[in-house]
Amino acid sequence: MKIIGLVLSGIVVLMLILWLGLQVQPQGFPELAAGGKEVSRVALPDDLPAPVERFYEKVFGGEIPRIDTAVISGRGTMRIQGITMPVRWRFTHQVGKNYRHEIETTWFGIPILKVNELYMDGTGRLELPFGISEGPRIDQGANLGLWSETVWMASGWITDPRVRWEAVDADTALLIVPFEEGTQRFIVRFDPQTDLIRLMESMRYKGEESQEKILWLNQVQEWGELNQVFTPVQIALIWFDEGTPWAELSVESVQYNLEVEDVFQEKGN
Repeated sequence: MKIIGLVLSGIVVLMLILWLGLQVQPQGFPELAAGGKEVSRVALPDDLPAPVERFYEKVFGGEIPRIDTAVISGRGTMRIQGITMPVRWRFTHQVGKNYRHEIETTWFGIPILKVNELYMDGTGRLELPFGISEGPRIDQGANLGLWSETVWMASGWITDPRVRWEAVDADTALLIVPFEEGTQRFIVRFDPQTDLIRLMESMRYKGEESQEKILWLNQVQEWGELNQVFTPVQIALIWFDEGTPWAELSVESVQYNLEVEDVFQEKGN
C-alpha cells in the first residue's frame, strides 16, 4: 500500500508540473526591422453595402491605405489533441496572394512543437514535426485562411479588384473572394453598436481527410490600436461542431509594407 501511495503521489506531482508548464506564456516573436515603403491611399468606393461602408469609414476614414504586405505577431492558446497549450505565432502575408504561418507551442515558455504553414500560388502545405498535410482540401481551407486574416489589413478587400461585397441586411454582408477558377464566400457580421466586424462565417474542410465542409467561425473579440493602426487585437477561431474556440490569439504587433520575400524562402522548422 505504501508503494502504491508513493506512485500515486508521484503521478499527482507529475501532472501538476505538466499543468504548471502550460500556464507559462512564452516570449513573443520580436518585431521585424522597420523600413517599409510609404503607404499610398485610394478613395473609398461609393457602391459598398451600408454596413461595409460604415466599417471602412470607422476604421480608415474616406481614404483606404494600399497594403501589399503585413506581419502580424502575438501570443495565445491553441487546443491540440484535446490539450490547450500556450503558443506564440507570426503570420506573414503578401496580401491577397500568399501567407506563411509560424506557430510554436510551448511548455514553461520553451518551444516543444513548431508548425510551419505555407500558402503560395494557390497551394497549401502544413508542416508538422510528425508529418506534412497537403492536397486540394488543404488548399480550400488555406485560401479561406488567407482572406479571413485580411481582417488585419482590411483595405485588401477593397484594393483587390477580384474581391467584391454584396448586401444582405443592415448589419450583414457577403464577402466574395477568388479561389482557383471560381470564388469562395464569407458571411460577415458587423456590430450594430460599433460598426466593426465581429464575426466571419465560411464553410471549410478541417483537413485533407475531411469528407464534408464544416462551419468555420472567425470571431473578433476586441478591436484596439497597435502601432497607430486600428485593428483586431483579440481573435477566436471556432469549428461549429466543437462549439468552443480551438485557438484564441492576442495580437501584439502589426507591421505593414515590409520586405517579406525572404520569409517565404526560409525552410520550415
